[in-house]
Amino acid sequence: MAAIVVENVSRIYQKYSSRHRFLTFKSALLKGDLFKAMKADEKVMALDAVSFKVEKGTSFGIIGENGSGKSTLLKVMAGITKPTSGAVRTEGKVSALIELGAGFHPEISGRENVFINGIMLGLSKKEINEKFDEIVRFAELEDFIDAPVKTYSSGMYMRLGFSVAINVNPDILLIDEVLAVGDASFIPKCLDRIDDFRRRKKTILFVSHDLSTVEKVCDRVAWFKCGKIMTIGEPKRVIDSYLQDIAEKQEEAFEARQQVVDQEQKWEEGRRENRWGKREVEITKVTLKSPSGQEKHVFSPDEGMAVEMDVVAYSEIKDFVFGIGIFNSQGIACYGTNTDLEEYQPSSIQGEGKVICRIEKLNLVNGTYYLDVAVHKRDGYPYDYHQNLDSFLVSSTLKDVGIARLPHAWSFSPAIKIKRSGKA
Repeated sequence: MAAIVVENVSRIYQKYSSRHRFLTFKSALLKGDLFKAMKADEKVMALDAVSFKVEKGTSFGIIGENGSGKSTLLKVMAGITKPTSGAVRTEGKVSALIELGAGFHPEISGRENVFINGIMLGLSKKEINEKFDEIVRFAELEDFIDAPVKTYSSGMYMRLGFSVAINVNPDILLIDEVLAVGDASFIPKCLDRIDDFRRRKKTILFVSHDLSTVEKVCDRVAWFKCGKIMTIGEPKRVIDSYLQDIAEKQEEAFEARQQVVDQEQKWEEGRRENRWGKREVEITKVTLKSPSGQEKHVFSPDEGMAVEMDVVAYSEIKDFVFGIGIFNSQGIACYGTNTDLEEYQPSSIQGEGKVICRIEKLNLVNGTYYLDVAVHKRDGYPYDYHQNLDSFLVSSTLKDVGIARLPHAWSFSPAIKIKRSGKA
């Protein structure tokens, strides 16, 4: 049985440009362009014929980039915004935690706001009185509940809003990204309560950029893009499709940015030389690829990378070493190796060839990295040295700091009660 049915829902907004911002009624009349000035410059399709169902007692996640229509959909479902066309049907009491402090009056106390919001969500005054102490205790606002809400921090706003929403005991709970502004110590409590709702077979619709939490909490996930549903299904599969799309966009943006950087380097006078050597052995081309052989410039930390060098020796050379170096944006050496350090014994090179250095896992933190590649003699005499002429991006949602992400694991003795936010 479906708890939520979204049928062909579209939402169109009118967009006005800044050219109308200071236009007065008098000036518009004098210029004769009043009706033209009142027209919208364009229409924005926030939602485009969206349809799906959420089964009763399941958790449904919505992911997508900013501006994809996620929050607009939840506002439509909560009755805050009306759809331009289509309809939403819900079965049971709905509680929405969408906009931080939505419905709170800043001039009155938290206590009064609890009663006002509770009544708006369908509770009687008696029911609010019965639940009041639990609402305040869960929000950890015992010392501030009689202070004006305008004195609350964003975290206090979120705690009170979340506590009211969940204590209404809804059949359907709508949550939109509000956990992102919560206090670090409070978020695990919210996730525990969401888990409790799941155990009690409540229906949850969860919008978040925290993909690990979405994967853990949700039974099914929908990926929104430009107001449309790209795909719906098993969380891991949908999230992987979404991440792949983001990586492709990052790849395009990286390449476009690199073209600008390359052009600026050509125009810059007096810049230090980034390539040297007499090129008795020349590196004619450097290509970065995924382990499967796809050329790319954006990698994840746990992904491998192949550095391919097309080389040519214009006469027979018997003393040669190939090397690579990886540097971060601050110029710090993250890793370097060469064939001599790894005890390869050169014999001969002549004509064209290809050198490939395969890195099994990058294990680097999020950021831009620069690549040095070189071919030289064992004593260091350079045939051809490329310094920072190639770069790549490591894109990660992880929060490591430093240079490398070292493989690791935590363990705790039984006396230490601790768990990861959003993790089982």
